[in-house]
Amino acid sequence: MLALIPWIILGTASVVFPVLFFIPAPYGRYQRRGWGPSMPSRAAWLLMESVSVFLFAWAFLTMSPFHDEPAALWLAGLWLLHYLQRAFIYPLKMRDPGKGTPLLTVAMAVVFNSLNAISNGAALAPRTLDLKVVLGALIFFAGFAINLHSDAVLRGLRKPGESGYAIPYGGLYKWVSCPNYLGELLEWTGFAIAAWTFPALAFAVFTFANLFPRAIAHHRWYREKFPDYPKDRTAIIPFLGRR
Repeated sequence: MLALIPWIILGTASVVFPVLFFIPAPYGRYQRRGWGPSMPSRAAWLLMESVSVFLFAWAFLTMSPFHDEPAALWLAGLWLLHYLQRAFIYPLKMRDPGKGTPLLTVAMAVVFNSLNAISNGAALAPRTLDLKVVLGALIFFAGFAINLHSDAVLRGLRKPGESGYAIPYGGLYKWVSCPNYLGELLEWTGFAIAAWTFPALAFAVFTFANLFPRAIAHHRWYREKFPDYPKDRTAIIPFLGRR
């Protein structure tokens, strides 16, 4: 079963990528009726992302024969760094935690994150400290820093109690509309290079398939809503794509 999970994730990516160009994920600015009951977004984030902490740790400790190897532990630390922040710190900083997230979205995320975490946790093995490990780690940390800064910029656009939207400025927002997505894409690309496992590669591919069309939708939304939106920004990759 474990060997099938990366293939399932790649198959899911092949479906998600085209669909998201036509049907934006129903959250935030794209939230709309017809997706069933919702739950508060802060609780939704905690539930969706925390499984990636607990199930990854469980799979790594019980399924990987290398869980006591320092090199494998270091790679596991990259994964946990991201998801501890995403599950337990990011929700606490949300400006509008009461906004609902459809239960259907939460359920799908929990299923995906559970399979993905178990697959990656079980597959981790020690790596020799070579160029791929160093390069992958550097890319991961660069993406992590970009993600944190970009989320902070977005939070700073609203004062407590506000719910409107504004044009973000600062950092990589100078060049792209969704540097937070770019940061996450860099994180999991770097992790795939450093870990050098099939599950890590499958997750990096899925991350692109999931975030690229969402970035295109965000970019289009900004341009439609704000006539003065900077014309030199692209959607997610600086200097690449239609301006």
